[in-house]
Amino acid sequence: MTTTAVGQVDGTKPADHSKAHLGLTLLALCAAGLVVSLQQTVVIPLLPRFITQLHTDVAGVTWLFTAALLSGAVATPLLSRFGDMYGKKPMVMVAMGVLIAGSVICAFATSLPVYIVGRALQGISSAMIPLAIGIIRDTFPRERLVSAIGIVSGTMGVGGTIGLLATGVIADHTTNPHPVFWLTAGLGVIATVLIQVSAKNNGVRHGGKPDFVGAALLAALLICLLLGISEGPRWGWGSGSVIALFAAAAVLAAIWVFVELKVEQPLVRLQLLVGPQSLSANVASALLGFSMFGAFSLVSNFIQTPADKVGYGLSGTVLSVGLYGIPSAALMTFFSFNTGRISAKIGPAYTLAIGAVFAGLSMGWLAVSHDHKFDMIMANVLQGTGFGIGYAALGTLAVQHVPMSESGIASGINSLVRTAGGSIAGAITGSILTAHVLHLGPHAAVPTEGAYVASFATLAIGAFGAAAVALGHGIRHKGH
Repeated sequence: MTTTAVGQVDGTKPADHSKAHLGLTLLALCAAGLVVSLQQTVVIPLLPRFITQLHTDVAGVTWLFTAALLSGAVATPLLSRFGDMYGKKPMVMVAMGVLIAGSVICAFATSLPVYIVGRALQGISSAMIPLAIGIIRDTFPRERLVSAIGIVSGTMGVGGTIGLLATGVIADHTTNPHPVFWLTAGLGVIATVLIQVSAKNNGVRHGGKPDFVGAALLAALLICLLLGISEGPRWGWGSGSVIALFAAAAVLAAIWVFVELKVEQPLVRLQLLVGPQSLSANVASALLGFSMFGAFSLVSNFIQTPADKVGYGLSGTVLSVGLYGIPSAALMTFFSFNTGRISAKIGPAYTLAIGAVFAGLSMGWLAVSHDHKFDMIMANVLQGTGFGIGYAALGTLAVQHVPMSESGIASGINSLVRTAGGSIAGAITGSILTAHVLHLGPHAAVPTEGAYVASFATLAIGAFGAAAVALGHGIRHKGH
């Protein structure tokens, strides 16, 4: 009698679906997800220090965060395509290897340009999350897919908050930022080894060639857009340089769409970007990414603002940023493991809407009340609940309507728009904070309290927008 195991492809060994092996695979993918999300946030509490140490300003130092999101937005669909062509596990190993290399570069860096290069390399690892979701769909039985995808997706928020705490502990003992990057390099090595020994390279492979032209155009249009937003306050919104950047972004976007429609195997299949079910899922992802990544940097800076000097802020240390984030990390972890059950009952769209509402309430709370420690604690409780539920549901919503053969690229596109949303959030909030400042001396300026209020309100609107889009998706596509 001949039997065929699910996931047996091209003569490879049958996939091991034993409970122990699936558990080890999920652990390895979660570990990698934690490291990837951790690298996205470890620099955030250090941004105020980097301004002094690297002799730059808020807009300049924000690129340490934005560069990683930008490279991730470009690399994610490219590596997702490679994953469908050559296997997802090898591409996960590539993503983790680049993260380790970027971490080492930052660990030796002494200037802003070198840090930005290292951070851009680290950001490429963002492609790991959609690749991991693809591995889960190739490996796990159907009845465990929703919960497994939810757990891995939820690690994005958990790792981000842990990154803030870890950086705070290190910064409490030294002003040297390099140990933070040695930490991400070491954890990256551990996660890479776990994946190597546990994950299987199953799934159908597709031929073809990567769309490097599409990737280059996408990178160029995002750079023009983000540079225009971030530099607008300094150069002037009506200046020729800013207008030229926005015009170039629009032209490049039009060319990119034309190329993606014409090329045989596009970087981003537009049907998966703007198709009937894909569009709302991707818009919700972009808006939630906008709120989450924007919140990380904004809250960190606000906590460290000295109230005795500027009249607002919580006068906290780098460690304080991490300590305030503990409730958020705990709740994200809890909901990452339990959202799958909620999603199975009411659907991922409605589940995402619930999470996005909590995320919006978090930023809305700080926009209204932010003078006391209790305000920050409550905001983090709401944030952890919101992003824990929202991101766990988002992973399922992104791929539930596509064939198994396209799950990798569909998840990659959803991750692309999420990180692009985060990049835009960093540029917009940085622009608001730079445009409205208090001058404390000839060479010292800090954002006004009103600038923070406007930024918190902007992020709240983004999260509530994600809730509205997800709700609409659930109503329109009931039963899907």
